[in-house]
Amino acid sequence: MSVESFVPQKEVVSLTPTAMKHFESKLASAPGKIIRLSTKESGCTGFAYVVDFADKAEADDTVVTVSDTITLAVANASLPILKHTELDYVKEGINGVLKFNNPNVVDACGCGESFSVGQ
Repeated sequence: MSVESFVPQKEVVSLTPTAMKHFESKLASAPGKIIRLSTKESGCTGFAYVVDFADKAEADDTVVTVSDTITLAVANASLPILKHTELDYVKEGINGVLKFNNPNVVDACGCGESFSVGQ
């Protein structure tokens, strides 16, 4: 007899209910698309978030099924930066913006366009 152990998937990225509604409405007009998250070197503090629509995940992406209608693909190169990040969608006046609640961020530039993470 063998013993199986359950190892839960590490939390990569989560979405708040308002972010889920936002992405569901965007994906409704783009059937078959998924959301792809990554980072790029940018700005004065180091990195910027990249959110794209994609037809499918890249070969080395980590795929997170958020709901029946939302699939996130996270670039593996960005996993250490994005791990445990919560995406939120908030209204600021008449504008809506994605907010990244990222516990890995240790500094951000004054304009909010870039950030750095701890080692």
